[in-house]
Amino acid sequence: MDKKSLNGLWDQVRQKYGVYLRVLESIPSDKYQTHAVKGMRSAAELVTHVSGGIVRDIAQGVARGEIKSNTAAEANTSHSLTSSAEAIAFARRCWKEADMAVAGIGDAQLAGVVKAWGMSLPGSACMQILDDELVHHRGQLYVFARALGGNPPFMWSYAENAPDFKPKA
Repeated sequence: MDKKSLNGLWDQVRQKYGVYLRVLESIPSDKYQTHAVKGMRSAAELVTHVSGGIVRDIAQGVARGEIKSNTAAEANTSHSLTSSAEAIAFARRCWKEADMAVAGIGDAQLAGVVKAWGMSLPGSACMQILDDELVHHRGQLYVFARALGGNPPFMWSYAENAPDFKPKA
């Protein structure tokens, strides 16, 4: 993967993230701390993991050459997300931080080694993991939204995203 390919991937991630934000809007605001599915994270825990631990932290980690996980910080953050407004504000903040990091990633970072999760991976592989994990966890949030009485958006309804997440004309 080179910078041009990353730009294409990141544009797809941006559109998927727009739908992800709309899924967050569909979860009842007072249900973010609820464990909708036994044995799985709450919606707040999942938002913290996806927006912070995956999207922001992987993007920043590829930019600097090391992805650092911080489970304790994720736990603290998830406890503070008690409404959809707080969850969406956190998710948008993480997106901005990730987008800034990706803007600075070039061919050297994509080909270079990134220390992550006890392994050494090419930066390009880490960006593919980011995309895969976003899709995987977005699916979990669809289940949560439905289980909690919400009505999530059609998963490929990119044209209905907020302007900064719509497909580019």
